[in-house]
Amino acid sequence: MNRKTIRIFLSLYYEKPLVWVFNKLGFSPNGVTFLGLLITLIASVFVSQGQFILGSILILLGGALDLIDGGLARHKGKVTKFGALLDSVIDRVQEASVLLGLSVYYLLTRTCTDNIFDSFSDSLNLTMCDMGILFSYSAFVASVMVSYLRARSEGLGIECNIGMMTRPERVIAVAIGILISHWFPMIIVIILGLMTFLGFVTVFQRIAHTAKSLDD
Repeated sequence: MNRKTIRIFLSLYYEKPLVWVFNKLGFSPNGVTFLGLLITLIASVFVSQGQFILGSILILLGGALDLIDGGLARHKGKVTKFGALLDSVIDRVQEASVLLGLSVYYLLTRTCTDNIFDSFSDSLNLTMCDMGILFSYSAFVASVMVSYLRARSEGLGIECNIGMMTRPERVIAVAIGILISHWFPMIIVIILGLMTFLGFVTVFQRIAHTAKSLDD
């Protein structure tokens, strides 16, 4: 099952029914965007306090609303350039808030005392919390670069939505990672590391794609 098939499935069985519901409730497309932001900000607070189960559920809910605002705009005939700009900005704020929540959690946690590299090096003294903060930051940098490359490429007239680690994958990965970390704390650190690596792979994929398209 490829990404296009998944997108069609979500459109038929998730987006369209919820667009109908939010339209009946009187929500505007921008209203749904801000609702998703509010839910994600609340989720980030829970994550920063170590409430991983509730935080992960709210992250998924906030991210899920991101699939609806565009559909609602099309349904109402209110597709605007400002709406697209606002949606992109809010997406970045949502991702930043979740990763900031994780960083705050690791800064406040006082149980990370073991050097995870004890078996390899005495000089490399990093705890799980240190790695969590490092990978939270690097994952956000990769995320911003992926999004910037798409915007810059499309500004040059080139469609650039390819890559292994786009926004839907990032939202799902971090939410599931946070949920599992309620029981296995190291999981989210590993996932953040993978998000960083795959994020930069996506950066190079998009650079190569744009360069090839410009040469054609």
